Amino acid sequence: MATEEPGSELPDAESSADLDWAAAMAEQSQAAAAAQPARLADELFEEFASAAPASSPAPNDIEIIMDIPVTLTVELGRTRIPIKQILQLAQGSVVELDGLAGEPMDVMVNGCLIAQGEVVVVNDKFGIRLTDIVTPSERLRRLNR
Repeated sequence: MATEEPGSELPDAESSADLDWAAAMAEQSQAAAAAQPARLADELFEEFASAAPASSPAPNDIEIIMDIPVTLTVELGRTRIPIKQILQLAQGSVVELDGLAGEPMDVMVNGCLIAQGEVVVVNDKFGIRLTDIVTPSERLRRLNR
């Protein structure tokens, strides 16, 4: 039987405890590293949440779009004719439209009907006096057709 020196078990026990301790520390540092991005994301979201207004948007937010140009068109009427008739048009030709005299003209913004009105002359220039504004719900209904 081999005899072991007294205290020889001690270094093995210490090294085993050291290994367990090192493994626990490594596991803890891995868990902390994995939690770091989540913690940073939470801090960022808190930052954005505190920077964003809690109530409705500021009234001057609409100022962002005020200078965007749009095309306003007043449509007197329409017609559908063959190319043959278009090629026969000359100065002084009359093209019949489907709109009636005295009927309201369509006012369109970027091709979307927003109002109707009547033609007026102001200082020798044509204009349109709006007589009916299309409601937002009516515009949506027309788009869905």
